[in-house]
Amino acid sequence: MEPAPIGVVRTAITRADPEAVAALSAFGVATIHEAMGRTGLARPYLRPVYPHARLCGPAVTVLLQPGDNWMLHVAAEQIEDGDVVVAACTTESEDGFFGELLATSFRARGARGLVIDGGVRDTAELEEMDFPVFSRAVNARGTVKATLGSVNVPVVCANALVRPGDVVVADRDGVVVVPRERAAEVAAASAAREAAEETKRARFRAGDLGLDLYGMRAPLAALGLRYETGSEGADGTKNLRDGDAREARR
Repeated sequence: MEPAPIGVVRTAITRADPEAVAALSAFGVATIHEAMGRTGLARPYLRPVYPHARLCGPAVTVLLQPGDNWMLHVAAEQIEDGDVVVAACTTESEDGFFGELLATSFRARGARGLVIDGGVRDTAELEEMDFPVFSRAVNARGTVKATLGSVNVPVVCANALVRPGDVVVADRDGVVVVPRERAAEVAAASAAREAAEETKRARFRAGDLGLDLYGMRAPLAALGLRYETGSEGADGTKNLRDGDAREARR
């Protein structure tokens, strides 16, 4: 991937199909990640700023400079109803780029939330608004508006590549990015995975063991796992059952 250009705002982006986005919104991050071949996860240090935060929508991407939130204001103009703003930084920064005022602006434009590889503040107000934010840090330190970045260019946010229009899903388990052209496929795979898990859930409730449900016994035995009928005491000696003891004395 080539370095993102600086000083660019792309006003026309291709968003994922709205029906596919709606379908993906029904599933958790873990399910989508597994259904997509265990790919797409951002680094786990991105955490919700309040416990029940959750979001799903096409990405409007922002490239920030450290300690400067100017481009978040520029990005507000590009938000369409249902979008999620995804902000990365040209280098690591935990400054408080975002707070209640920008959240108010974003919501008025139709944003579903923010994912940012940086800091945010006003977390009590964000929770009261129920405006979902997933961030690298919570930090009261403010920022300036002095340096150009870009809007709607591909960015790397917490090690995840995000292109404008890709679907971003976030919950308490993390953040996952679904390429826009795969959104419908991944939604279908997620539904199939959920159905399979419900079958397994019913068997676990009935008392079945994962050892049998997943066919684990044979490969465990092939690796040498063995079961012993006795127990080992605190001194390291074996406490044998009566039958084992008789055999040991012969």
